[in-house]
Amino acid sequence: MITRRELLKNTAATGALVATSGLAMPAIAQGAKIKLGYVSPQTGPLAAFAEADKFIVDGFKSAAKSAGLDIEVIVKDSQSNPNRAAEVAKGLIVDDEVNIMLVASTPETTNPVATTCEAEDVPCISTAAPWQPWFIGQQGNPGDPSTWKPFNSAFHFFWGLEDVIAVYTNMWGQLDTNKKVGGLFPNDGDGNAWGDKAVGFPPVLEKGGYTLVDPGRYQNLTDDFSAQINAFKSDGSEIITGVMIPPDFTTFWNQAQQQGFKPKVASIGKAILFPQAVEALGKTGHNLSCEVWWSASHPFKSSLTGETAGQLAEGFTKSTGRPWTQPIGFVHALFEVAVDVLKRADPSDSAAVIEAIAATRLDTIVGRVAWDGANVPPFAAKNIAKTPLVGGQWRVKDAGGYELVIVDNKTAPHIPTGGQMEAIA
Repeated sequence: MITRRELLKNTAATGALVATSGLAMPAIAQGAKIKLGYVSPQTGPLAAFAEADKFIVDGFKSAAKSAGLDIEVIVKDSQSNPNRAAEVAKGLIVDDEVNIMLVASTPETTNPVATTCEAEDVPCISTAAPWQPWFIGQQGNPGDPSTWKPFNSAFHFFWGLEDVIAVYTNMWGQLDTNKKVGGLFPNDGDGNAWGDKAVGFPPVLEKGGYTLVDPGRYQNLTDDFSAQINAFKSDGSEIITGVMIPPDFTTFWNQAQQQGFKPKVASIGKAILFPQAVEALGKTGHNLSCEVWWSASHPFKSSLTGETAGQLAEGFTKSTGRPWTQPIGFVHALFEVAVDVLKRADPSDSAAVIEAIAATRLDTIVGRVAWDGANVPPFAAKNIAKTPLVGGQWRVKDAGGYELVIVDNKTAPHIPTGGQMEAIA
């Protein structure tokens, strides 16, 4: 039987033949049916990343319909499980025959989906995972850089570990600390990358005069962080950092308070990106800090709708009654890039779609997305497009709840700050 890979190659060859005859034009212009697959962690411990998915997808469908575009979006839930992510990706490719795969939110979802697409020669656009765990994590031998190879059909836009480390240390540099850092790195794609002695936090912190206490990898959904807390207390760590899933940081932070461990700074990736995660901590969430990928004050507009970041955030709050969250911008940008690609390539020709993704130079709601190799190591230049990153702190509002205030923009001066870094009381 003919495999999907062979079918796609034959289709591409046919598309090329038609193109040379001058008859072909993108299906988006012809009004032909287009299928987009979208995978994200809508349930499980990473579900906060997908909180705004329905709002974004519904908004995209409405905009597409108003523009007379016949685009079907088939949404699948990875359930925060890598095996499930790969399984639904395979179904979208084989059963639904999607033209382009879109995927978002942490390596546990993005990597298996991108890997599946790469094996099947299906165009894939990915986001919301630092580029190192995405690119290196999919290599056959992640520990041997000499074996790393670029991907053919999978492309990713986001920031990297170098950016989050710079943002965190810039924030810490605003305060007077002993430069002793406690690390919380789980045994997952993000944790292993962030704690890696070659490409993660350790070498950069050492170069910056910081000392890192790393108690070792722990398993996600751990219910006792006493060993880590004791290690940090013994070292006198005044700064805590790491990349944790939301329930794990809640457990750690509550136990730290109970055991009398109160650092001056806690900059945590992933876990406290979301208002509800900070609100679950009560008043002890005040002045916790994190990276800020996107906010209502970012100075960017949607190429699809013309909305500003502030208008998109306001629309989400008006629709749901909930505060905006950072993934809103990046999930919206996925669909921006997909439409831009479809304007430039016949969706039935996977090779043409892949080429169009690689040629993307688009100003989006999260900033410029361009696979042009800028600020990316040569080995990843084909597949990675960098986006800006700044640092923020959660502040309790007088009226209740929290707001995320940007406190450091040295890495992206065009994104405005709203205050300065403050120590945890």
